[in-house]
Amino acid sequence: MNHNISDETIMVSRAEYESLKAQLAELSQQNKWLMEQMRLSKHRQFGASSEKSEYDQPNLFNEAEASADEKAPEPELAVVEKHYRKKASESKDRLPPDLPVEVIEHVLPEDKQDCPQCGEKLHVIGKDVRETLKIIPAKVVIVKEISYVYGCRNCEKNEINVPIIKAPMPNPVIKGSFASPEAVAHLITQKFVSGTPLYRQEQEFTRNGIILSRQTMSNWLLKSTEDWLEPIYNRLHEKLVGHEVLFADETTLQVLHEPGKTAQSKSYIWLYRTGGDAKTAIVLYEYQPDRRAKRPAEFLKGFKGYLHTDGYAAYHTGLGEGVVVVGCFAHCRRKFDEALKCLPENERQGSLALQGKR
Repeated sequence: MNHNISDETIMVSRAEYESLKAQLAELSQQNKWLMEQMRLSKHRQFGASSEKSEYDQPNLFNEAEASADEKAPEPELAVVEKHYRKKASESKDRLPPDLPVEVIEHVLPEDKQDCPQCGEKLHVIGKDVRETLKIIPAKVVIVKEISYVYGCRNCEKNEINVPIIKAPMPNPVIKGSFASPEAVAHLITQKFVSGTPLYRQEQEFTRNGIILSRQTMSNWLLKSTEDWLEPIYNRLHEKLVGHEVLFADETTLQVLHEPGKTAQSKSYIWLYRTGGDAKTAIVLYEYQPDRRAKRPAEFLKGFKGYLHTDGYAAYHTGLGEGVVVVGCFAHCRRKFDEALKCLPENERQGSLALQGKR
């Protein structure tokens, strides 16, 4: 093959030209793919893992600054059946209608109720009213329960046997403990609903002059869980597997002190819940040290119906006959979200990836 070569032009055959064109297209496609992977990898490393466009979780340190609006007016209160509640408006603030009202009256002292001009007694001609919301911290009291014992004086004098009758008293929430149901409920709510660790609750109690150790609180939580919450959990479990549609998922959990495992090893929390057809939603969590397929098979024993999960193989093996595993549209949507993040920002609007995500 003869090539006519000059300083500016290289002549090639049609076949070689087509080959070079194909190579260029392939290299261009590879470069585009690598750029997409780089953008996705960079987002996974430095970006937020949420698929939402806006985030509703305020930062721990600047929550007040992020939520405040100096231009927003203060909510007003309106009297409703001798109680107070906020007037209807666009504000998000709400006060219950049965909130108790504490009235404080400010009057002039007797020696100040004389007219400064003529010396005659002053009388009330009007009043100014200011309403504020008062928050009272948790109140701690000792409850002393006394059960009286009764006997019969007539039997004491005239009979051989004297009946002794004791006034009934409710059983304690924990036998042999000074814990009350209210105290245990407060600790559980603070820890598992408000996310306040026991050591912080211990510090809060100490600041109020109450010495209540984490060990004592931990014992209360464990004992009351065994005695009162486990039976409820077991009953909810029975009702859960009786539904026709269930959802399941699992996530990693780090357990610091677990026999036979290092603190850095992974454990798992498995989640099972009822579907939208349930009149009353049931959501149950189960801790397991691993992610083996026998875990959902054991938990869902007796279940017959549709199980809504992701593509993890554990849900697709060993569940037995009568269980139909159905796919998750949220995971399908996640792929569109990843495809959207792979695109340059100027190409995202109107793209198929954005349509799929929506």
